[in-house]
Amino acid sequence: MKAKPSKKATARKFAGKVNMSATASGLTSQAGLIPVVKFLERIGFEKTVNQTVPHQRGDNAEYQLTGSMLLVVVGMIGGASSIAKLCAVWSDGVLRKVAGWLKIPVETTISRIFKEVTEKQISQMESVSHRLRAQIWRKANRAGVSKVGLGPVQWIDIDSTVDSVCGTQEGVAKGYNPKKKGALSYHPQLAFWAGSKEILQAWFRTGNAYTSNGVVEFVKQLLAHLPNKMRLIIRADSGYFVGTLLDFLDAHKHGYLIKVKLKNLVVLLAGQQWIAIAGQPDWEQCTFEYRCGEWKVTRRFVAVRRKQLKEPSPQVDLLGISEYDYDYFCYVTTESLTPWQAHKKYGERATCETWIEESKGQMGMGKIRTAEFLANAALFHCAVLAYNTLRWMAIMSGSQTLRQWEPETIRTYLVRVAGKLLTGNRQLTVKTPDNHLYPQAWDDWVAVGLGS
Repeated sequence: MKAKPSKKATARKFAGKVNMSATASGLTSQAGLIPVVKFLERIGFEKTVNQTVPHQRGDNAEYQLTGSMLLVVVGMIGGASSIAKLCAVWSDGVLRKVAGWLKIPVETTISRIFKEVTEKQISQMESVSHRLRAQIWRKANRAGVSKVGLGPVQWIDIDSTVDSVCGTQEGVAKGYNPKKKGALSYHPQLAFWAGSKEILQAWFRTGNAYTSNGVVEFVKQLLAHLPNKMRLIIRADSGYFVGTLLDFLDAHKHGYLIKVKLKNLVVLLAGQQWIAIAGQPDWEQCTFEYRCGEWKVTRRFVAVRRKQLKEPSPQVDLLGISEYDYDYFCYVTTESLTPWQAHKKYGERATCETWIEESKGQMGMGKIRTAEFLANAALFHCAVLAYNTLRWMAIMSGSQTLRQWEPETIRTYLVRVAGKLLTGNRQLTVKTPDNHLYPQAWDDWVAVGLGS
């Protein structure tokens, strides 16, 4: 008897002919931006901007600065990296209808509006972030979804970043630029809240501004917008090892952990009394008091060093030269940490550099530009608001997943979602697929945006 042929296993089948028809309406490819729009409505974004950044255009002007800032913030969350792409994000009819826009300004109109911004209004835009953040913290604490800002001691990471540019934009200059030496750039300064990844404060600066330029005024402004009873510990790299900053923090009873930068540092450290660190082979630590040249007081320094074998050389044996080299790490601090604890705590600021790269590379901070410095500063602060909006939505959601995800991850899984707008019963309904890759994260995203 002849055996029947066995069926081959397959993961595909012929799909058949496909026809395309451009006749559907009410469709969107970015349904996940709708919760963003509604979240900004619920926290009073436009009202806060109107109250904080007064800017009245002519009576016949269809578009105002407040609405333009909303367009930019949402567009950046949607992935726009230029003003033209902002308009492309808002070309989505469903998004416009949900946000109440009958039409949106063209690229040149948006540029013209931001070029009207004054230096005073740049400072007022910084205040918008502070006011919205304070509101979010209060709501999150009352709802029990977060304890952000409640602790008596909080760590703040301060850092600067280089934003290289091509062209002749106003305010660009040659300055410190480790990746593109000699390139023109801007040099923004930022402060991050270590507990929630928020940008607490940001200054847009010219490219030749030294790392610590204006840092005392920067910290003064930051303190003015944070709870008075809170003690801050500033964590920063050696660019912020300046006496004026340390004096200011000491006077106001705040703390610091800052990497040391001195010309004679290796000689100074070599003369200290070093002891081995338990459980850490080849590592040693020391603590000492030291007063730098122009300081009026001595401060506590902690240091660790790692022992490394030198390259083999006859001189080691003939001249009695030490066969070891050392890598030194030194910090000035107010905190009662052992040198090893301080070294590990300082290492945590590496995440701050990650957040900077997220805000620049994934949220377009400093990437959307015009030819004018103040307009670029205003667009920079819109990017800060866009970045913080994602952080605020994560805080208010209570979702650990949303708190951990980077902006690009949120954009991939939660923003770029297909949807269809339905109207009826005097309300708008957006239908989305029922097979989300991360259904719980999607539900949390929708809930925090729509308030359901």
